[in-house]
Formats: sequence, structure tokens, C-alpha cells
Amino acid sequence: MSTSVDFYKKILDNNKIWSETKLSQDPEYFQKLAKGQQPPLLWIGCSDSRVPANEVIGAQPGEVFVHRNIANMVVHTDMNMLSVLDYAVNVLKVKHIIVCGHYGCGGVKAAMGNDSIGLIDNWIRHIKDVYRHHHAYLDSILDENDRFNAFVELNVKEQVSDLAKTSIVQNAWKNGQELCLHGWVYGLDTGIVKDLEVNFCDNGDLGKVHRLQF
Repeated sequence: MSTSVDFYKKILDNNKIWSETKLSQDPEYFQKLAKGQQPPLLWIGCSDSRVPANEVIGAQPGEVFVHRNIANMVVHTDMNMLSVLDYAVNVLKVKHIIVCGHYGCGGVKAAMGNDSIGLIDNWIRHIKDVYRHHHAYLDSILDENDRFNAFVELNVKEQVSDLAKTSIVQNAWKNGQELCLHGWVYGLDTGIVKDLEVNFCDNGDLGKVHRLQF
């Protein structure tokens, strides 16, 4: 118990140190932040504690609007994700949305197996659907780690595609709003992001059935 109490006290102390450091650098730092936000970027990432959005890209508070969930999924019935997306696109007017996965993702790894974990099994099912769509390619990769990495990358690509299919994003494009979607994968062991070069700035690359008419 003492260890957990010490940790809790430590993070409160860390907050005071951080606040004092920021104020020593700029006495009006927090007053400026309190006036509002206009981040140019929405980050949809994994909940994994090792992938902090701001730090990965060297961004300051106020520069990145963030949504995180297990395995950086874009699920069309997820009202949490859709609410964040709607606010980012229609209120904050972000110009870029990055879906960032990471190698070694536990959610993706779980989707490769059959073990029941609990409630999260229902969420993992969405990731398994990605495997189902690409099973021929993935099953052809004999090395398990290479297959795992390929699955992580394919999952990100699918989520970017699903993001482009949302009515929120397509309505923004219809209205002439500047908005581009991108897919990245972060390397835990290198700290470097890999640009998967999957980019959407309009719905031209979507199948006809997914191009919404407003």
C-alpha cells in the first residue's frame, strides 16, 4: 500500500514542479492556454501508455487534440470517437487527422490469438475483422513477428480508410474544408514513426458505394 501511496504523492508533487517550471519560463503560460485551443491536428492513437501523442511529435499543449482507445480503432458505432471527431472537424477545424498505431500493440496481438480476455473480447472482434479481410496475405507471412508487424500496419490503413468513410469527414470535404487523413506506426524500440503513405484529402479514392451524396 505504501508504494502506491508514494506514487500518488509523487505525481501530485510532479505536477507542482511542472507548473512552476512552465511559469518560470513564461509567467503567462497558463493564462494563454486558458483562452482556448486551435490545434491543427487530431491524433487517434492507442491507449498504450508508451505512446504519448504530444511527446512523440514534439508538440506543445494546445497543438494536438487527442482521442485514444485500444489499438487506435475507428469504429462507426463508437459515439466517443465520433463525438471527438465531430468536434475536431466542425468546431476546431483541424486540418490533419493522424491515425497512429504502434508495433508491439497488445490489442492487435490479442486479435491474432483465440484467448478470451474478458469484456475487451468484443472490442478485439473489430480488429479480428481486419485480419479476416487480409487473412490470405497475413497467413502467407511465415515469421510470426513479421506477420504481427504487418497486421499492425494493415490495421492502421483500415482505420484511416474507415475514417474517410465517415459522414463527418466526407461532409467537411463536400464543404471545401481543408482536411487530410494520414496513417502512421510508431516504433516503441526506436521512437520513430513510419509514415505508411496512406493519405486521404478527399473521397476520390473510396469505392463508389462509400462516397456519400449530401
